[in-house]
Amino acid sequence: MISNTELPSTRPYLIRALYDWCSENGFTPYVAVKVDNSVQVPREYVQGGEIVLNVSMDATSSLKLGNDFIEFKARFGGKPREIMVPIHRVMAIYARENGQGMAFPVSDEETAPAGSATLSAVDKAAPVSEDDGAKDTSPSPSNPTRPALKRIK
Repeated sequence: MISNTELPSTRPYLIRALYDWCSENGFTPYVAVKVDNSVQVPREYVQGGEIVLNVSMDATSSLKLGNDFIEFKARFGGKPREIMVPIHRVMAIYARENGQGMAFPVSDEETAPAGSATLSAVDKAAPVSEDDGAKDTSPSPSNPTRPALKRIK
């Protein structure tokens, strides 16, 4: 029997599933990322240590939603850039149009190496409902580790 610490993370599979759901239903998939030195994004677009990326087929080229990284090419301010986001730095994936998706806890202490086979915190992930995505929510005092998703239009 495999223990929980030997199971691969479910996070990349959930991200791909929600990406497919958004795309198949005509929604625009966005990913919110907690930026650190392992994240390759244009730093001038990072706000408060976070960045929200449009990962739709119209906004990206060469998109790869892998088990370890999300990789693609996109234009920022007209300049082509190569983007690489470790899966463990993804805070949420959601549909821009209605805010539905899923949030994942990401801590500053979390330094899971790419390809690690640890059980991720995604098992504690909070589904984002229309109400959660439509407003700025803060972690409640009774549950300070619940991630908050801020909808940006």
